Amino acid sequence: MNIILSVDRNTPMASPSDETIEDWVCRALASAQSRSGHTPELSIRITDDDEAANFNQTFRAKPGATNVLSFPADLPPDAESGLLGDLVICAPLVEREAAQQAKPVEAHWAHLIIHGVLHLLGHDHQTSAEAELMERLEIDLLHHLGFPNPYDSQWPPEGAAL
Repeated sequence: MNIILSVDRNTPMASPSDETIEDWVCRALASAQSRSGHTPELSIRITDDDEAANFNQTFRAKPGATNVLSFPADLPPDAESGLLGDLVICAPLVEREAAQQAKPVEAHWAHLIIHGVLHLLGHDHQTSAEAELMERLEIDLLHHLGFPNPYDSQWPPEGAAL
């Protein structure tokens, strides 16, 4: 799949390679029917706690950093563009959450990137029906990447090959 992806890092913390991120993004995009014949375009900013907290306060009026923020493109309905929007991911929080949940860091990165891309594609989890659909998509995509169900309360899940 051809995409236009910009990955900008504003933290010295380790994060997945651009190629790995692009693979996860492409998998998530392939799960959705194309909304146009245009090449999908998005940017991802990998940042630190302070910048993530600033974004969260500015755009959601919530204090503190959050793991992933999605900013879908707000285009006119007749716009001929593949622009999907932007994601902001807080690298230190991804690592802390993975450690707290005893999950592999790479699995958590994959989950949050896929989660963010699904938001850019219009998925949400405001209602239980929306949440169920979005979680099913995430679980399926992660399974095809070789990662266990991120919503499984037992980690690692029984029989999981990690």
